[in-house]
Amino acid sequence: MKKLLFKHKSNARHWVGDAFPVRSIFTYNDLAKEISPFLLMDYAGPAVFTPSPDRRRKVGEHPHRGFETVTLVYAGQVEHRDSAGGGGVIGPGEVQWMTAASGLVHEEMHGKDFAQNGGTFEMVQLWVNLPAKSKMTQPRYQSLTKESIPEVPLPNGAGTARLVAGEYQGHKGPAKTFTPINLWNLHVKEGKRAELLLPRGFTTALFVLRGNLRLEDGTVVEEGELASFDKDDDLLAFTAGTDALVLLMNGQPLNEEIVGQGPFVMNTVDELRQAFLDFQDGKMGTLGRITGSD
Repeated sequence: MKKLLFKHKSNARHWVGDAFPVRSIFTYNDLAKEISPFLLMDYAGPAVFTPSPDRRRKVGEHPHRGFETVTLVYAGQVEHRDSAGGGGVIGPGEVQWMTAASGLVHEEMHGKDFAQNGGTFEMVQLWVNLPAKSKMTQPRYQSLTKESIPEVPLPNGAGTARLVAGEYQGHKGPAKTFTPINLWNLHVKEGKRAELLLPRGFTTALFVLRGNLRLEDGTVVEEGELASFDKDDDLLAFTAGTDALVLLMNGQPLNEEIVGQGPFVMNTVDELRQAFLDFQDGKMGTLGRITGSD
């Protein structure tokens, strides 16, 4: 049985642009080695936005190199575009998986329909590290629609798992990843015990978006808390105290040096310095204007 290593919670909220009021649950400066290959997790919302039909709220053009950004929308709408030609709009239950790799610039904003109508906004953005051998590969963009993400029942009627990446019970999530990753949205029914067999040796963390969980040792994981578990066993079990929505992050650790600053995460100081120089020299591209983004 997997044992709890620690719980973590962040209550400090800050704005990313004028679109995303986020809590940084962890970053590459604190827990990334313990939760590798996951580098950072920002939780935005839930927040209510008034309509802004004449100006879409956004975070403007900015660069990345060395990792992937994974945006999961629970409420609202997010539009993305980047200098490698990737882009699209996603809504509740959908995911954008952007591989920055050798470098690009992108911007993220509220989708046109959401800006027009306003409403509740909630999303998670993860930064997923790339292995050293893949950090300078070509960028790519994956738009994972709601219909493409399989929903699989959990044993004993405990609930369901929606598989963004990885495999469970013979079903496979649509995301293409560079290293083995399981990224699932779990809906667990009140009072039900969930048992998940996960690869031994992988890091495992749960983030509770709704409800609460009781672990096998009696620890309660509340809404907005992250729980990290040991790598030594393959069985993770918990009981939902109330109907719960939980993000499961499970992946093969990279065990490589992490050297990051701002929007770049590399393996050495020289690589990090080169990333800044390449961006300043325009080697990561630029974006043109988009109607309604200002």
